[in-house]
Amino acid sequence: MTDLATRAAPARPGALRRAAPALLGYAAVRALGLVVLALWSAARDKSAYTLLTARWDALWYTRVAELGYGYEVRLPNGDVHSNLAFFPLLPWLERLVAAVSPLSYADGGFLVSLLASLAAAWGVFAVAEHLHGRRAGVCAVLLWAVLPVGVVQSMAYSESLFTALAAWSLYAVLTGRWVTAGALALLAGLTRPVGLAVVAAVWAAGIASFVRSRSAATPHGARGAARAPDPADAVPARRAPAGDGAWDGRRAPLLGRAGARPVLGLLLAPLGVAGYVLWVGHRTGKGPLGYLDVQAGWRNGFDGGHAFARFVAGKFTSLPSVPAGLGLVLGVALVVWLYAVCVRRRQPLPLLVYAGAVTALALCASSYFGSKPRLLMPAFPLLLPLALGLARWRAPRSALVVGVLAVASAVYGAVWLNGSGPP
Repeated sequence: MTDLATRAAPARPGALRRAAPALLGYAAVRALGLVVLALWSAARDKSAYTLLTARWDALWYTRVAELGYGYEVRLPNGDVHSNLAFFPLLPWLERLVAAVSPLSYADGGFLVSLLASLAAAWGVFAVAEHLHGRRAGVCAVLLWAVLPVGVVQSMAYSESLFTALAAWSLYAVLTGRWVTAGALALLAGLTRPVGLAVVAAVWAAGIASFVRSRSAATPHGARGAARAPDPADAVPARRAPAGDGAWDGRRAPLLGRAGARPVLGLLLAPLGVAGYVLWVGHRTGKGPLGYLDVQAGWRNGFDGGHAFARFVAGKFTSLPSVPAGLGLVLGVALVVWLYAVCVRRRQPLPLLVYAGAVTALALCASSYFGSKPRLLMPAFPLLLPLALGLARWRAPRSALVVGVLAVASAVYGAVWLNGSGPP
């Protein structure tokens, strides 16, 4: 049987050429951020490179690469910070870079993040361009680049690596490459706990496709098929009309018509996150819930957002912290509003599931409230409505807006990264 993925998404010549404006714009924004960070750090007698590669989570990843798992810190209050909380793909890549080059583990982490951020930008472009056209794709990448916490994309953290794997897995789903989608979801699940969001997106798309294929096989579906065949039932459209976020389920590749490859993709998807969580449970001797115990040692968990709500409410108990509280409320409201817009515009099901899961896991975690903007950064589908609006503006106006945001992001990132707390 002809592979549906091949028919649904043929290789596009000049794909890199089409993405070049987005990648060049992204590189320019990140270069500006690094220059501002270097100048600001030098003025404070700090090393910008150390801030990017040897603080907070970056140190934990480096220790995993160097020493393996088993390192932990016991705090006076009884908490145990174990490096088992950190998923292994980034440390594995750091170790690989160090093994084949003179670079250190920290250098390897920076190099991996640098390359992964470009791959992530390309993946964001691919998804947005597939749905809304090239101009919207460029705008989506630039908006992702100028996020206030965009400096994390250049740190030896796992956000860039995860976003790259997630974006390309989602693109593979949208274009019918089920095995590729599953393999990338597997790798995303080895990168961060939120890899569950990618698995959920792949499985949601697969289940929806299976249901449609079963429906098409019913007598009612057969009578409907007696009419002129609709090519969209077998081959997804290249993209929705520019400016239209709708994604008709009939355009999705039908799992039931593509043989065993989609099933293989669905089976691959959860193996990364499940494999690591089960390994941690075995290593700790606490079974499948062992990873939750490790996270509890960091005072981290999932409480439906109760602790975060109390944290936000606490900002309104004293006048100096009220602006911060208002900012948090407005930020959460913006995220929820953007997701509602995505739903209203009928964004593709896998994107809705992915963005919803990333958002829920970030906002409903019970600790590290200052890290929530960073944890939301992989939820790039939330930016697509804004990208569509920006794409409709004239080029000079769009460039001015992006330029102002890029400067603000660079300054904010430099000040923030030179602060006392982790990002």
